[in-house]
Amino acid sequence: MLCLFGFLIDCPAQLTNRKPINRAEFIHLMQTVAAGLNENNGRKAADCFALDAIYSEPPNKQIYRGRDRIFEFFGGWKGRPKVVQMVWHHLAFDEQTQVGSGEFTITYGSTVHGMVSVKIREGLIGNWREYFYPSALDWNGFILQNPF
Repeated sequence: MLCLFGFLIDCPAQLTNRKPINRAEFIHLMQTVAAGLNENNGRKAADCFALDAIYSEPPNKQIYRGRDRIFEFFGGWKGRPKVVQMVWHHLAFDEQTQVGSGEFTITYGSTVHGMVSVKIREGLIGNWREYFYPSALDWNGFILQNPF
């Protein structure tokens, strides 16, 4: 892993006391989460989260508190038993509030399309709140009536 001059390269978990991130850094962070999941590398994905991060699916479907619990949810050291495929469709980020969102598709045995809202703290994901719908449709079929 390589960290240079405090920029997100490939080791976001090692960054502390950072200034607010910009849109490009946000996109890189979110793409790193997806890459970690797609590679069955729970550590890579979990390292994008703050040590005390909260990952939830409201209202109480699932909630994981702390990077270690998120790492376990992402498969831990053994990895997940099935292949995960995560694709981002849209990512948006407000640099002033450090709040971002994204639409995604995850295939893990079945397919879900969803949305996540995140709050960034010191260059890492401090809060992750996701909502999703199971669907047999691919992304284009899912958004057919309202594509953009």
